[in-house]
Order: sequence, then structure tokens, then C-alpha cells
Amino acid sequence: MRLWEQFDRLVVFDTETTGIDFRQDRIIELGAVALERGGETGGMDAFIRLPPGRTIPPFIVNLTGITDALLEEQGVSGETAARAFAALLEGAERPLLAAYNAQFDLNFLYGLLAPLDMAGILAAPRFLDALTVYRDRRDYPHKLCDAIAAYSLEGEAVNSHRAIDDARAAARLLEKMAAEQDNLDRYIDLFGTHPKYGMEGRKIRSVTYRTQPYRRGLPLYERT
Repeated sequence: MRLWEQFDRLVVFDTETTGIDFRQDRIIELGAVALERGGETGGMDAFIRLPPGRTIPPFIVNLTGITDALLEEQGVSGETAARAFAALLEGAERPLLAAYNAQFDLNFLYGLLAPLDMAGILAAPRFLDALTVYRDRRDYPHKLCDAIAAYSLEGEAVNSHRAIDDARAAARLLEKMAAEQDNLDRYIDLFGTHPKYGMEGRKIRSVTYRTQPYRRGLPLYERT
């Protein structure tokens, strides 16, 4: 995989949240795996307690299986989860941070880190969005479960809507996509945006955003 020519560590992560608005909603699970050229070198998975008075909406409970009782019993503070995540990046000289629909997850991750004065850990990594790559490879629909099926990963990966499972699924998907066409390096810091609604969330300064149609045509890195 050509990515290893530029990076010495790949951290693939996922979040489960109370909703889709990063300004108001909160992360309730943060999961990540760290990989180097030889394979997986570490990982973390943490349930994050909500502030007093906040509860998980029923829709999210049904989707993820994460309940208020589970957070009460197994949840940790946001700082504890953030420090576990930061540890996966420590020591890497050339880190790459990836997710499936990275714009969503990075906005929530920043929202977790910034109040803790830890947002600086996002300065070193560059970013890769597996969803952007997948949209260039296959036509709609583009959910993670669709990508898993498209690459025949059902026996190796699952889109369970649990952060650690989905992070591992995205990592395996990146490996399969690189084996199919080893050009993932062309998507570094390049995110596709919705053809109708545009970019969602807070703009990431180091990322270039380009409109990405549902129907495939020119690769996004060749579009202007």
C-alpha cells in the first residue's frame, strides 16, 4: 500500500453520538485502531458519560444498543477517552487519521478535544476519508454496510453502529480498496461534498473540499 511511503502510522477511528449536530450532540463511544506497515499495533474503545441531565435519544439506543445504563456502568470521562485516543498518535512522526465519513467524525472529535485544550493533537496528522474514496469506486448507495458488501467483507467486518467495530471495518475496507487500486494517497486531505447540500459541519482548514456527484465520472482528485 503506497500510503506507507508517506506515513508511519494509520489511525482509523469512529464515533457513536447522540445525534448528527456536532454543536449540540455528544460522543457516546469513541473507538480507534492504530496500524503500521506490519499490521495493527494498538487500539482503544471507550464509552463516554454524558453530562448530568443528558440522555441518549431512543433512536440512537435502537441503532447502537448503547443505553444510559451502559454509560453509567461502563462510561468514562471525555478526558479519559481523549487521552486514550491521543496515545494512539504518540510517537508517530508521520501519522494519518482516517474514518468513514471523516468530516462527521472529525467535527465531533474536535468538539471533544477542544474544551480539554487537546485539539492540538489534530495538528500533526493528515486526513483520509474512506467514504470519499468509496464514492469514486461505486455508485449510490454509500453506507458503510454497502461498502462492506461491495468488497465481500461480510465475514471479516461488520457495520454494527458500534465505534470499534466500525473503525475496524473501515480499516479493512481501506486495505481492500488499496488492493483494488493503490491510489489512496491521491485522497489525502481531499473530501467529497454532497452535490446538493455541499459541505456539512465545520470546515477543516487543511482539507480541500470538492463536490462529488452520486454517479461516478472523473476521480475527485482530477476534478476542479
